[in-house]
Amino acid sequence: MKRFILGGISLAAALIASATQAQEFRLNWGHYLNNSPYVQIEKDFAAAVEKRSNGRVAFNIVYSGGLGKGDELLPLAGRGGVDIAAIVPGYYADQLLYAKTLQIPFVFRSPAEAIKIANYSYENIAAFSEELSRLGVRRLFHQPLGSYYFTGKTDDCKSLDRMNGKKIRTFGTDIPKMMTALGGVPVSILPADLYEALERGTLDYSFVNIGNVEAFRLYEVAKFSCGPGLSMAGHMIVMSERTWQRLPEDIQKIITEEAAIAQQRYVEWVDEGEAAAAERMKKAGAVIIQYSPETLAEWKSKTPDLLQAWVDDMAKRGHGETAAQVAAKWRELTAN
Repeated sequence: MKRFILGGISLAAALIASATQAQEFRLNWGHYLNNSPYVQIEKDFAAAVEKRSNGRVAFNIVYSGGLGKGDELLPLAGRGGVDIAAIVPGYYADQLLYAKTLQIPFVFRSPAEAIKIANYSYENIAAFSEELSRLGVRRLFHQPLGSYYFTGKTDDCKSLDRMNGKKIRTFGTDIPKMMTALGGVPVSILPADLYEALERGTLDYSFVNIGNVEAFRLYEVAKFSCGPGLSMAGHMIVMSERTWQRLPEDIQKIITEEAAIAQQRYVEWVDEGEAAAAERMKKAGAVIIQYSPETLAEWKSKTPDLLQAWVDDMAKRGHGETAAQVAAKWRELTAN
């Protein structure tokens, strides 16, 4: 009987130890977007890390700003309030002086080119990673955001001249300038609020990529989408440095490897995913109007050189030399 009791105690202890190991690291991931196919690769990244770690890592992804709104997640991650966060650089224009350049209009010709430049910059230009380090986070990978479209109740967006006076969703410091170049009125609204804003007329046009037009079902209240008008890198997936430092090396290695895989899969997926979203929207009654290269060239010609404007602003902040080097390298990499 004594051996039986001792054996039972040993078995219970082993099961408890196994369960403890299986949930060794529970990581809270704050996301500003809703849960949709548009973030599937991020969910696949989490699942792959959980599998390769044999359950030692478990992710708790909370969507739609449940752990913090889009403009709150960076400081939360920096102080360890969340372990992982999806960060839109343009929401933190005064803190992410380098990262926000990846969302400057009329710099990149495609989402893939934006990610190519992002990867180059974080691997080769110290100012990009140092900026994140000062804020207490580290970059895992970037979302290659699909190109942006106007979405509204009328087809006025098919002509740039008709955008004069229209209330248009923007964010950050640079995207509003591409709208004022058309005579538009920039309005800062977070993605989760776009449906209601379009429905009530607070906005005449949203400005997001087709994937998020579908994800937020904006076409239900705003039938017409015109574009593309902007190609850039999307949000960054970052990890709190405090969280990173408490992870063992083998877990860090798994996360790093799976982040690289997710980055490549995202680039391969973005065009296909956006096209599929557009087809589903059309079947639901949406109308998508494509801009010609001539229309985009006209829009660009009306807009100031925003990359040079960034260099000029950085010079006033004491970072002129580094900013000029960044701009020169980017122009070289995007010349062909």
